[in-house]
Amino acid sequence: MREDEVRALELAEEIYRRSSEARRFIEGRAHYTPVDRSSTISSIAGTDVYLKLENLQKTGSFKVRGPLYKIGKLARNGIKGVVAASAGNHAQGVAYAAASYGVKSVIVMPETAPVAKVKATKAYGAEVVLYGEVFDESLRRALEIAEERGFEFIHPFDDLDIMAGNGTIVWEVSEQAGRFDTIIVPVGGGGLISGIVSVARKLMPGVRVIGVESEAAPKFVESLKEGKPVTVEASHSLADGLIAKSPGELTFQIVTHFVDKVVTVDEHDVARAMYLLLERGKILVEGAGAAGVAAIISREVKPRGRTLVVVSGGNADLTSIEKVILVGLAREGRVARITGVVPDRPGQLMGVLDIIARFRCNVVDIIHDRLHPRVSPGMARVTIIFETPDRETVFRILEELRFRGYPFVVD
Repeated sequence: MREDEVRALELAEEIYRRSSEARRFIEGRAHYTPVDRSSTISSIAGTDVYLKLENLQKTGSFKVRGPLYKIGKLARNGIKGVVAASAGNHAQGVAYAAASYGVKSVIVMPETAPVAKVKATKAYGAEVVLYGEVFDESLRRALEIAEERGFEFIHPFDDLDIMAGNGTIVWEVSEQAGRFDTIIVPVGGGGLISGIVSVARKLMPGVRVIGVESEAAPKFVESLKEGKPVTVEASHSLADGLIAKSPGELTFQIVTHFVDKVVTVDEHDVARAMYLLLERGKILVEGAGAAGVAAIISREVKPRGRTLVVVSGGNADLTSIEKVILVGLAREGRVARITGVVPDRPGQLMGVLDIIARFRCNVVDIIHDRLHPRVSPGMARVTIIFETPDRETVFRILEELRFRGYPFVVD
């Protein structure tokens, strides 16, 4: 065995050992989240697909598991406090875990962090420090505070205790639903998949573990190609919980030697998965939490045998959910947008709306533009957005409009 293989094996064995211990720290402080078979996703995949619903976890994410173990161990030694840098789920996970052990916590968040996440983190008892415009600046400040106050820094993923806490998911799944042939896991910095694969390889020998990251930050895909951790340019994504510019040093070793495959999904795939889970499963998930399902419906992953998808979190921004729903409805033909030019005279717009109403469709919005450069004087460009039962109804409306002298088209 090569030296790097020996080192990776040692890390995986240590994560497995610690994960067994971590269960005692997490029990009673975190939820034993359900495992649910999804008929819809199973039908798409052509095999039985189950969802581990970590969106129902304390703080709305798996991110509470690692800190509960890490901080629980530290608390036995009478530490002064803990500090972390995060604009997302790690912030709330550390804040909650620290409060559950009576430990002070400081969370450094970028000044651009959403107000809702800042409030949620404070609500769990943390002192929130807003610093910097980007995460890297917040991270530097967090390390400074840790040194200044003598607090312990809690890394979001590149820490064996954090990975071990995450690995408790597999112990639970094994008790709840038995063995799986494939496990699909969202990948940010790699702390979740490293914990899961380290435990799964022991409890479920022969299982395939597949990682899914956002196309907006394919750090593991690129790093695996290069054979070493690399830094990638990251862009905005619905799956913001997966946006890390580079893998962790430890997580890269685990993923390289034990994860079977890492794939990427794009924004459209993530949005479709979020919409599908909400519409069919009544499951509200954030973009990162939907990544595993996105990989299945986009055919980036073709599951073999009994399959588990880790739905990692549910802290979705409500404005993004609104957009996802509208796009999903439009894709299914349940919201239509049509545009046409009508005479700018009383009653003309009413004539168009009467036809739409006759098909029992509900108008959501109307954009009436007399100043459009391609519209002749005395005419108006009209865009109408309306709810409809199906695409066929939209085409029937367009036919009727044209027959009545209103040449509208789908916009």
